[in-house]
Amino acid sequence: MQLWAILGAAGLGLWMLGAGTALAEPSQRPAVEVFKSPTCGCCTKWVDHLSAHGFQVETRDLQNLDELKASNGVPRPLRSCHTALVDGYVIEGHVPAADVQRLLRERPRVAGLAVPGMPIGSPGMEGPNPEPYQVWSFGGAEGVVVFSSHAPR
Repeated sequence: MQLWAILGAAGLGLWMLGAGTALAEPSQRPAVEVFKSPTCGCCTKWVDHLSAHGFQVETRDLQNLDELKASNGVPRPLRSCHTALVDGYVIEGHVPAADVQRLLRERPRVAGLAVPGMPIGSPGMEGPNPEPYQVWSFGGAEGVVVFSSHAPR
């Protein structure tokens, strides 16, 4: 009988270790700080997209984002409706979570990624008649280059 008690306690201890790991998981997710205007609906949808893909997202509403974009080196032609900061990188516009994950995994020497404008079909801009769009990297030795391309499915 004592053997079963010991095995049961060991199993409970292992289960609790697993549960503790699962509980610690959210704190290991990349933290993203998103700056957006208070009335931007597509920005909120993009935040939901990131959250659904495992990112911890904190939003900050600003009336004017121009100074933030300029101080983080976002080239004017690449600007969009919101700007995010994650682990030393700038994310401008409706960049898919998979591209942000790739950026953080590969760690290229760039300032960040951008999706200029608000292309229909990008995360947060879902709707009829999606259009192809590119995610651009910027602030690296090569300048502004295509990081990834996305086409309607």
